[in-house]
Amino acid sequence: MKITHGIAIVILLFFMVPNSFGQPKKYIIHTVAFYNFENLFDTVDDPDTFDEEWTPNGLQRWTVNKYQKKLSNLARVLAEIGSGENTDSPTFIGGCEIENREVLEDLIKQPKLIEKDYGIIHFDSPDKRGIDVALLYQKNKFQPTSFSNIPLYIYKKGNSSTENSKLISDEGSDDEMQVSTKNYRVYTRDQLLVTGFLDGEEINIIVNHWPSRSGGEKKSSPFREAAGALNRRIIDSLQRINPNAKVITMGDMNDGPYNKSVKIALGAKAKKSEVKEFGVFNPFEEMAKSGMGTIAYRDAWDVFDQIIVSESLIKTDYSTFQYWKAGIYNKSFLIQNSGQYKGYPLRHSTTEIGYSDHFPVYIYLIKEKK
Repeated sequence: MKITHGIAIVILLFFMVPNSFGQPKKYIIHTVAFYNFENLFDTVDDPDTFDEEWTPNGLQRWTVNKYQKKLSNLARVLAEIGSGENTDSPTFIGGCEIENREVLEDLIKQPKLIEKDYGIIHFDSPDKRGIDVALLYQKNKFQPTSFSNIPLYIYKKGNSSTENSKLISDEGSDDEMQVSTKNYRVYTRDQLLVTGFLDGEEINIIVNHWPSRSGGEKKSSPFREAAGALNRRIIDSLQRINPNAKVITMGDMNDGPYNKSVKIALGAKAKKSEVKEFGVFNPFEEMAKSGMGTIAYRDAWDVFDQIIVSESLIKTDYSTFQYWKAGIYNKSFLIQNSGQYKGYPLRHSTTEIGYSDHFPVYIYLIKEKK
């Protein structure tokens, strides 16, 4: 069903206290999702990046047919994320491991997504593999007013730095860091900041893909800690402008919710009761503690993919949009059902075009319908 302009899905949430007449309250709901698209490359060789393996003559023997199958697979997932409580597709979709804007244009034209009329916000990052972050949004629900890509400056030798004048290999993956031989800068993904209005209410979204664990978790941790510190400064800058700024930061952090980059540098808390004014809440830490995961490596699960919200989004007054709950979208069709990696996310192989080596994550925002 196509949603008319300005109208979102309205649901009955029975977890709330009924009003004085004994009737359950009605709420508007929006799904916010993040998905690591795992090597969403086209088949064309870009001379400025290291994408040769994702060409017909490369190691992956990447053909047009394989590319189209990959797009179809991703579209199915994106259309269904969070459909348990919200039958509409996500209002927002953050993504990473995206080669360029053109692959996103192809993605949103897939039959399962085209009627949703997604807009695209994307910048090319300095990552040498040519992979970027981006935000897709349903244009009839969200109107962006500003967006910028904020670079992360980190260096292999010397002190890591995240100073930025513009601001007011995973373990088990092929995400390897590239280092400049001139100044030893590690070229990684920018952090994407988008501000706009959701049903007339200002929302800020940051999309991330933090530096990989190439070289080992401990050795590379300072790079992700620098990414967390930059993320915190972006949030601080938004809150200086508006103390009540509603901020959602999401992405593949290449760290779990308990690692220094998330717990200390960003300052995310696992429980709402622990979040102080201007702080941030991470609902995925409790999931990680319970053994859930978005990525598996050597038969161990971790939650690298997270959506974290500012304290202004965990209030009990639902007259404006607030966080409701979170989830990991790990349906059976996304899971490898045989072989060495049985039970893992169904990724690419030489014989099968899978989905991703990550499961997507999502949260719901709700607001009482007047």
